[in-house]
Amino acid sequence: MAGIIIKILLVDDHQIIRDGLRELLEKQPDMKVIAEADNGRAAVALAGELLPDVVIMDIAMRGMNGIEATRQIMRTAPAVKVIGLSMYEDKRFAAEMLYAGASAYVQKCCAWTDLELAVRAVAAQEKYFCPAVADAAARKTPRCGPQPGGTVYSVLTTREREVLQLLAEGKSTREMAALLKVSVKTIETHRQNIVRKLNIDSVAELTKYAIREGLTNLES
Repeated sequence: MAGIIIKILLVDDHQIIRDGLRELLEKQPDMKVIAEADNGRAAVALAGELLPDVVIMDIAMRGMNGIEATRQIMRTAPAVKVIGLSMYEDKRFAAEMLYAGASAYVQKCCAWTDLELAVRAVAAQEKYFCPAVADAAARKTPRCGPQPGGTVYSVLTTREREVLQLLAEGKSTREMAALLKVSVKTIETHRQNIVRKLNIDSVAELTKYAIREGLTNLES
């Protein structure tokens, strides 16, 4: 692979983390960060426009989380390889990232060498999972529709999950409509569906649910 440069899109909502990762990645002679994004929605747009070889994707981001962004990238640019990068220790989030189409998963507590190995693996059309989540990856099986007692990713639709995340982050109905480019009435319908499917009608409880399921991290 002499002379081949691995083009990377770096996605994290913390500038200091992006700066540190960029410095480490670009010390490798065959890796180049071609763009950065601080939220999932921007990541989807950049991935479709630039077609990087690899996207290093944080999971906990406001506006659109990394799992949702990965799903959309896989629909619009399926050749792009995504590496999930997360502070979460709960293996459910690793599993959901893999269901979304990620080719690798690395926890932020892992060593830099894990991320370097992940980048090289996915660029070579292979998969990589840090030791902490390797067993969860091995158990991953295809889904066949919503599961009884399933997660938010099997119970709600893509748009309903987006609305729930924005609701938990304090966006008004009009703000959500503008951001998602739909009508206020459409947002209200999605909210009604969310309440009905989850059997939760309190905004406070919906917010707790969204945080627990990893849709958002209000500290991000």
